[in-house]
Amino acid sequence: MRVDAVIPALNEEASLPGVLAELRGRGLRRVVVADNGSVDRTAEVARTGGAEVVHCARRGYGSACLAGLAYLAEDPPDVVVFLDADGADDPADLPALLAPLERGEAELVIGSRVRGEAEAGALSPVQRFGNWLSCALLDRLYGVHFTDLGPFRAITWPALQRLRMADPDFGWTVEMQAKAARRGVRSAEVPVRYRRRRAGQSKVSGNVIGSARAGAKILWTLARAWPR
Repeated sequence: MRVDAVIPALNEEASLPGVLAELRGRGLRRVVVADNGSVDRTAEVARTGGAEVVHCARRGYGSACLAGLAYLAEDPPDVVVFLDADGADDPADLPALLAPLERGEAELVIGSRVRGEAEAGALSPVQRFGNWLSCALLDRLYGVHFTDLGPFRAITWPALQRLRMADPDFGWTVEMQAKAARRGVRSAEVPVRYRRRRAGQSKVSGNVIGSARAGAKILWTLARAWPR
């Protein structure tokens, strides 16, 4: 499989070099860093680390992911892997994430931090509760069972086209999982390790306002009804 990675990044110059170093030698065709308006050296260290950089002026996690996908569309891969730039996702889990796709068992694979090993403090109580509530609602509203909305995930390019992703910010991950259930995209979960971020503060879980905004957007996204 031709596998490309998309890494949304906002002011992650300290942690991004380590992420890119850990991704080397893991069979990726290319790594695209979607710079979401950073005011530090994120773009520079991304290029130095061997990544291709696409700039996304509109702030938002989903906006950065969409910019990365638009860039890949010129020469699409078979599979896209998404992971964060903060060093919390462990690239050593990439083979496990891709295995269900390689075996033809799934088109979307979510790396579950809940089922895997999380370092102490890596997942806050607010994150754990939000994951539990969101996944319970996914089960109730869409009839699909997940344990996590983890950012480390892999999806085939044809499945992505069927989903027609649109959310520009915190609803991105749950939109993907809800639409996958709605549109018959075969999904799976694998346990993954989750580490404390390597530098800086989370834009979502690092403060009360960010957590509240993310939680509200996730719940609003879950309440939407998409056509099959």
